[in-house]
Amino acid sequence: MCGIAGVMMRDGRPLPDGILDEFAKALSHRGPDGRGELHRGDVGLVHTRLAIVDVEKGRQPFVAPDAVALIANGEIYNDPDLRRAFSTAGFITGSDCESALHLYRARGPAFANGLRGMYALALHDPADNKLVLARDPFGIKPLYYAETATAFCFASEPQALIAAGLVTTSLNTLVRDETLALQFSTGAATAFEHIHRVAPGETLVVENGRITARLKHPDILSVAVVARPDREALAEFNDIWRDSITVHQRSDVPYGMFLSGGIDSAAVLAMMAQLNDAPVLAYTAAFPGTGVHDERDAARAVAEAAGAEQIEVEVSAADFWQNLPKIAAVMDDPAPDYAVVPTYLLARRAAKDVKVVLTGEGGDEMFAGYGRYRAAMRPWPLSKRPFRRSILANSGVLRSESKRWREGLGVLEHAILCAQSADLGAKNAVLRAAQAVDCAAWLPNDLLIKLDRCLMAFGVEGRVPFLDPRVAQFAFSLQANQKVRGGLGKWIVRRWLAENFPAAASFERKRGFTVPVADWIAAEGARLGPLVARQAGIAEMCVPGKVEGLFRDVSARTGQAAWILLFYALWHERHMLGRRSDGDVFETLSA
Repeated sequence: MCGIAGVMMRDGRPLPDGILDEFAKALSHRGPDGRGELHRGDVGLVHTRLAIVDVEKGRQPFVAPDAVALIANGEIYNDPDLRRAFSTAGFITGSDCESALHLYRARGPAFANGLRGMYALALHDPADNKLVLARDPFGIKPLYYAETATAFCFASEPQALIAAGLVTTSLNTLVRDETLALQFSTGAATAFEHIHRVAPGETLVVENGRITARLKHPDILSVAVVARPDREALAEFNDIWRDSITVHQRSDVPYGMFLSGGIDSAAVLAMMAQLNDAPVLAYTAAFPGTGVHDERDAARAVAEAAGAEQIEVEVSAADFWQNLPKIAAVMDDPAPDYAVVPTYLLARRAAKDVKVVLTGEGGDEMFAGYGRYRAAMRPWPLSKRPFRRSILANSGVLRSESKRWREGLGVLEHAILCAQSADLGAKNAVLRAAQAVDCAAWLPNDLLIKLDRCLMAFGVEGRVPFLDPRVAQFAFSLQANQKVRGGLGKWIVRRWLAENFPAAASFERKRGFTVPVADWIAAEGARLGPLVARQAGIAEMCVPGKVEGLFRDVSARTGQAAWILLFYALWHERHMLGRRSDGDVFETLSA
């Protein structure tokens, strides 16, 4: 994993002085192991490297004999296959990303259809001075762009575009409202008015500083449902899961994994333990002295059964108050998911030992783990639309409550429902539609942003084996009752664990993962409320007295709303007002 950025000026203008240096400085945390750049007339590319594969020789940009150049952030898991296919191409490194360069030279802008992996990459083709950007189908790796009057620019993070002086920090209030309601935003727009996301599975072609074509990766989730016996499905899952973990472990540097008490991380650990001779390094977060469920007992049991070396990271109220401004600073694309707190602190600890971490993100979306999927599958009139309510609704703090926050999600839901094939059968169609909505919005714009920013803040690469295309296509080919059965989701994964790793106790009902932010905020609510209420971003959309009242009386019902407002206040301080974030919460909001 690395940082990439670049610019193509319009109408032959020269690059602004120092712009590549600004990109590199802004993305240095993503690539502490080196820097490379390319400057050709009106085009500039920058790469900051986190060395994972071919540590000695894999520096970028890669430049082919015909001068096509590539910079990439990610891992290409079918690199060995591509190297065999292009054996005469003249590879100069052992880096897995170099194969993408040769695939482009053979196929042109449609090259990304032949990649298996997680990636955000950019190529410059000097034959017709064309810039090509591509992002993996699930949006595991981030990629942002902006079009200005003088240039097209892109980067791994929005803050790099701002640091380079190409984009101003105007707030997109519609995206703000959507984010505060849902904890994520849908579509290409971001909280910054002029910055957009390259969509998951999208390829952009840029000429003369203007987007001239958009190509979409074939939908990897549009596979036929296959009727197969459970035993056959279990054997197929075992083979596919083994293959996914195998390729996700490819690394020339040490790796580990994040372990909770849940099903997904247990499945990752179970297969890693089969494939590794040395004990797996497993990092677990815990919240001692709080009212939330402590997952350490379950995590310890599976770690011991797997022979893993478990490292527990205790997260306290003091950690929360001291680190939250720094966390808001790295989350430049805001996703106020309270799991950012343990993820950031786990990454900080893991960085002392490893450069690669495997995680269980995507398991719920692939194998139907969420309760809302089961609710959607119930026969009418018991079925429920997988509706998400506004977190700030009925809190009474907003000056006016926009109803537009759900527009993007509604459009997405309608498009996906309409795309479902009628011959799937009602349960398969409804379940797959609900899963596909989450894969298109919630997954890339909340869970994967959280994982990327928190790990990359410490130069650690996060890998998500549940989001391998082969795993995804298998999951979406399953019949509904092989994912949801007996009132439980992820049935096939649970069954596999029961047979291969009984210590996971996979059919026991598990509590959802919770971070005690409400308890921590309640303890300091009287002191915190006035600080949050007067913060400029909060004051422009909320009634100050109502905000103070909310923080004075934080409960299980209102705790989530208080958390959202606190996170947004800190995010606005850093990313809209440009203020420092190296103090604790109270120092930051008192400045």
